[in-house]
Amino acid sequence: MSGQKFHLGWFTNFALDDWNTPLASGGMPWDGQFYVDMAQMLERACFDYIMLEDTLLISDTYGDSREVYLKHGLMAPKGDPTPLAVLLGSKTKNLGVVSTMSTISYHPFTLARLCSTVDSLIDGRFGWNIVTSGEDAAAQNLGMDKLPPRQLRYDMADEYVAACRALWNSWEPGAVVRDRATSTYVDHTKVREVNFKGTYFSTRGPLNTVPSPQVQPTLVQAGGSPRGREFAARTADSIIAPSSGVAGIRAYRDDIRARAAAAGRNPDDIKVLFVVAPIVGATEEEAKAKAKRITEAPDYLEKVLASISLITDIDFSKFDPDQPLPDHMETNGEQGSLDAFAQWGSGKTLRQLAVEQVSRGLPGMVGTPEQVADSLCSVMDEVGGDGFLITKPFTTFIGRQHVTDICEGLVPELQRRGRVRTEYTADTLRGTLREF
Repeated sequence: MSGQKFHLGWFTNFALDDWNTPLASGGMPWDGQFYVDMAQMLERACFDYIMLEDTLLISDTYGDSREVYLKHGLMAPKGDPTPLAVLLGSKTKNLGVVSTMSTISYHPFTLARLCSTVDSLIDGRFGWNIVTSGEDAAAQNLGMDKLPPRQLRYDMADEYVAACRALWNSWEPGAVVRDRATSTYVDHTKVREVNFKGTYFSTRGPLNTVPSPQVQPTLVQAGGSPRGREFAARTADSIIAPSSGVAGIRAYRDDIRARAAAAGRNPDDIKVLFVVAPIVGATEEEAKAKAKRITEAPDYLEKVLASISLITDIDFSKFDPDQPLPDHMETNGEQGSLDAFAQWGSGKTLRQLAVEQVSRGLPGMVGTPEQVADSLCSVMDEVGGDGFLITKPFTTFIGRQHVTDICEGLVPELQRRGRVRTEYTADTLRGTLREF
């Protein structure tokens, strides 16, 4: 396994850029130009894709108030990622663009049609990050009293994806003939109704868009709980996973691959990317000083706990920061994120857990490009693949300097070692992911 190439993606969202630091970008990313510049930098560094996270609410979980979230710009304000995905795809040529869309906010027909349209607009480089949403407030914004239980949400998601796939395949290969002699654009015998009728969703079909370059978008998912992992292993082309130490990473990937094989899939067709937040500097001391400035900021603990509260639907303001968390808490929100944050059985205090979140929980992520590259390569050699999803350090906003540090500092070091791609060779995002 030693020396094999691994994949790189970037995890971000259509939210605030770095607006209130000495090297700030300005806090006005809403025309998308900041993200266009970022996507073009990622493409020059040959990232597989940029993933645009999303949520459907302004949270009030932490302290039963929206104040902390709006004051600090934590996950709000936020723009819809799918129009941004079209913009980014139009300004790049090879970079994959993945948009998050929740199964509670679209009917399968509407989402299948939207995905097909966007995939055509950006030449087969579109991905759908499948989420079921994890917050009751999001459900309430869409007219429900609360979310269904997690197990039921995944049952519904299985059916939802099946309906979308039926629609994407409602046009047979070769249906678009464009025959001038007979003045026929589409052979109607190759377009059929699907008449999908499930327990939760139904759709007549056929889809009224032509098949896109990928036919169906690249499917991305983050499955943390056993039921979530089962869904991801059966469904996804790429999986977003938290970094919880090398042993945890290896166990997660091995579990996903075993579940995929049991479902009749080739495990090599699924690329599990682990979320990390490298902090690099010209020297180790410089990198450590960057990390220290983040974790010693007066509002750091509040920001971390408010962020964890949002994605888990648990109010962490109720816990003593200088005591360990109660053992094995359960949530109807993101159980995998809760497990990765809490490090059950470690005995660490809530404050210590928060500090470790700065680089998303994986040791060795603070240092020179050479030191961080050593750590990333070592993890991949132990785990066997498949790669990393780079993001910003916890509680910071995305800024040009951080993207530059990674794209022009860390990635070239990985490229010199032959560990990540130096060019694109595939025509679609799915092809890029399956290249190695």
